[in-house]
Amino acid sequence: MKILKALALTSAISSALLVASSATAGDPEAGKQKAETCLGCHGIPNYVNTYPTYHVPKLGGQHAEYIAAALKAYQQKERSHGTMHANAASLTDEDIADIAAYLSSAK
Repeated sequence: MKILKALALTSAISSALLVASSATAGDPEAGKQKAETCLGCHGIPNYVNTYPTYHVPKLGGQHAEYIAAALKAYQQKERSHGTMHANAASLTDEDIADIAAYLSSAK
């Protein structure tokens, strides 16, 4: 009986995780339009921000989960960079998922 309960619980958790991951999966096509602002800095090879002096990382091909986590950290000011705070501040969870989906598939 304990095994059946454990299997049922495992199945329920797996189903919930599957639904959650599909709900957070972004739309790369929508993300392409939403990421135009991002590409102003992140789309320039070897770009260095003037103030603060900062090597701007290339985002194309990064894991979507990493991009989403970074954007949320900028929103909450857990990461320091004023321009990124401003850019991330108005993004919705859907915007973040879409941008992350696009950038992770971009070269």
